[in-house]
Amino acid sequence: MWTEYVSWKMAFWQTVPFGLLSCVAIQYGLPQDAVKLERFRSFNWVGLFTGGPGVAMLVIGLLQGDRLDWLNSTFICVMLFGGILLFVAFLVNEWYQPVPFFKLQLLYRRNFSHGLSTLVGAVMLLVGVAVIPAQFLAKVHTYRPLQTAPLALLVAIPLLITLPLTAALLNMRRIDSRWIMAFGLSLVATTCFLGSFMTSEWVRENFYWLQSLQIVAQPMVIVAILMGVTTGLPPTEGPFASAMFNSLKAFTGVAATALIDGVGTAREHFHSSMLVDHLGNNALIASQSVDAAHSLGELAHRIHEQAVVLTSADLYRVMAVIAVAALLLVPVLPVRIYPPWSTTPPSTR
Repeated sequence: MWTEYVSWKMAFWQTVPFGLLSCVAIQYGLPQDAVKLERFRSFNWVGLFTGGPGVAMLVIGLLQGDRLDWLNSTFICVMLFGGILLFVAFLVNEWYQPVPFFKLQLLYRRNFSHGLSTLVGAVMLLVGVAVIPAQFLAKVHTYRPLQTAPLALLVAIPLLITLPLTAALLNMRRIDSRWIMAFGLSLVATTCFLGSFMTSEWVRENFYWLQSLQIVAQPMVIVAILMGVTTGLPPTEGPFASAMFNSLKAFTGVAATALIDGVGTAREHFHSSMLVDHLGNNALIASQSVDAAHSLGELAHRIHEQAVVLTSADLYRVMAVIAVAALLLVPVLPVRIYPPWSTTPPSTR
């Protein structure tokens, strides 16, 4: 709505009031600790100067890769390979650092490592099921952001109800969170599988029934992940777990965007070439198509439209594969956990 009625700059300025409100809440809500300058001696400076630049280079490389043709660009090669080297150095430092940003030893916990693994897939799926319909409607039917917004609202508003209901369900001792997660991932996979049968005639209303599945699926996956990661975790390890969880979530969002852009561009070029080749190899069909379209421009538009449809279907299939891969981890990696109020001690494996 900001971009439609005010300015695109408001998409950034809208965060300022919430940031100021958060600063006030921190000032009055958290106790003031005494200044301890000696902590600078044990600060993780190596991690700061390897992890920060490393992640920044990877983010730049991933976000600009599609625009600059990936590894055909020297800049992208420097960003990606340089970022990987710095990040590997960061991980090695974190393993031996007494006060790390990431406590990698937490990965020995099966539920924690499963939670992070599934988080990667879940974030990619959340980005995919939101971006694919929006891009399709914008390219094929020239929808504006305000016209595609009801798709997001269809999921976002009911989540205010389904999220607490899912939390209440998982708080029952007889409910196994692993199977709740599995059911949610199955619904996401079903959404992506059905979406792969889309045609150029689909409009916003055709996506409503697909997106409605996300109202149930997303809380089941996300809440189950959070429960698996946090249950049984000692309070002293909470900051390390939070840092790893939220950093991975943010980076996966960038990686998901890069995946959709990269695969989408490659598949659209492929389908465009195949359609043109097929049309060129059939002179009769080509002449009839040109006559029916009345101009080469109209014919090019139809080819582009079909290429976008096929590309969107391919992206849905990629998302379905990710959902199935995350689903296959459920019976293998995590162990049974119980709600925090339960007297049964949680597994530390």
